[in-house]
Amino acid sequence: MTPSTPPARRLIASNKKAQHEYTVLRTYEAGIVLVGTEVKSLREGRASLVDAFAHERDGEIVLYGLHIAEYTYGTWTNHAPRRNRKLLLHRAEIDRILDKVREGGVTLVPLSMYFENGYAKVELALAKGKRSYDKRQTLAERDANREIARELGRHLKGHPRRP
Repeated sequence: MTPSTPPARRLIASNKKAQHEYTVLRTYEAGIVLVGTEVKSLREGRASLVDAFAHERDGEIVLYGLHIAEYTYGTWTNHAPRRNRKLLLHRAEIDRILDKVREGGVTLVPLSMYFENGYAKVELALAKGKRSYDKRQTLAERDANREIARELGRHLKGHPRRP
């Protein structure tokens, strides 16, 4: 009997801007309903999460603003690049998410899109918007941590400290 290997993930697109703009409270993994040539286009890595967000529609969660470029070798059967796409989650998860969103001050933001065991998945986050001073503080912390790591690396390599 062989030990089980962790599921292979292949990143398609990530939303780095979301990490800067929002404080992530909790993440969820959701499947996504795709049609026609969308999967082939995703396998080529031609997707953008920049303007994407999720919202409720008829008791389901739908992803708006996700751009999947048209498949170059497709014909008249090509998909619309910016259509709305339904997300696949368990009913209990949907209810929990919608309760949090309805409370206010929280939004659903896609963080990344990837293939896992052949299925297209979206990492969805319950996020709260950051204020400008929070963004500055996050940048200052990141710069300080980077400088600490740099100095520690110099110390471990035996290089003298720079003036």
